[in-house]
Amino acid sequence: MKYRTLFLGVALGVTLLSSFLLAGCQEESSSADKLKIAVSIVPLKEFTQQIAGDKAEVVLMVPPGAEPHTYQPLPSQMVDISQSDMYVKLGSDFGFEQNWLSKILSLNNSMLVVDSSVNITLERSSEDGGADPHIWLSPRNAIQMVKNITLGLMSLDPENQSYYAANRDAYLAKLGQLDNEITLALSHLYNRTFLVFHPAWVYFARDYNLKELSIEIEGKEPTPQQMIEIIDLAIQNNISIVFASPQFSSRSAEAIAAEIDGRVVMIDPLAEDYITNMEFIYKQMQEVMS
Repeated sequence: MKYRTLFLGVALGVTLLSSFLLAGCQEESSSADKLKIAVSIVPLKEFTQQIAGDKAEVVLMVPPGAEPHTYQPLPSQMVDISQSDMYVKLGSDFGFEQNWLSKILSLNNSMLVVDSSVNITLERSSEDGGADPHIWLSPRNAIQMVKNITLGLMSLDPENQSYYAANRDAYLAKLGQLDNEITLALSHLYNRTFLVFHPAWVYFARDYNLKELSIEIEGKEPTPQQMIEIIDLAIQNNISIVFASPQFSSRSAEAIAAEIDGRVVMIDPLAEDYITNMEFIYKQMQEVMS
């Protein structure tokens, strides 16, 4: 009886081990079947994942909360890049890509590189005179970026073109609705000027007929004289809200807000859930600029 019990225990253990190994192999096989796509920032990850669905694993290079102009990728991220099938670049003089794209490509010169900025009219940056990199912060640009990413996926994986097209169309409908909401909400504002610390909103301002005033000048904190000029402009434009971003110090924004009897409102250009974030941002602007 003892031998029979021992035999049954061993048999059960072998069965469980076999099941575990089989499940592991199936999981590894399923993972291996997926494309691996690397992107630079959170909004690009969302755009790509919305289109790719369950056909791809999307690897993020600049994590939430990091400052993308100065972020240095971890060794594990560089390993991910070396194994990726496609890289979606912002393509608009983006600081992270200026610093790292050549190194990224040297690790994996066989991966497809998709430029998300194709067919987007770039604006001049107030920081360095190049192209302003913040193209994703206009839903109209986001629509074109999604189209560009879709073309890349279709080129990489032609067998699933109809799948990517269906996902693209569903997401574009949501972005189109967002654009319509913002257009309607901001079209009748009397005061069309807003004040920000970091000048990230040039495309948003362009597409919705607004004017962005920036505290940060050419990537630097303002001098005392520049602070005085900004305060005067804010008073002239009846501005009582200073928009700041969590990636940057809010010290200057708080100082100016105190001088104009206003307050600082945080808006995140790199937040997750693009549509919900843009809805929050335009509603904040609508409230303070009406």
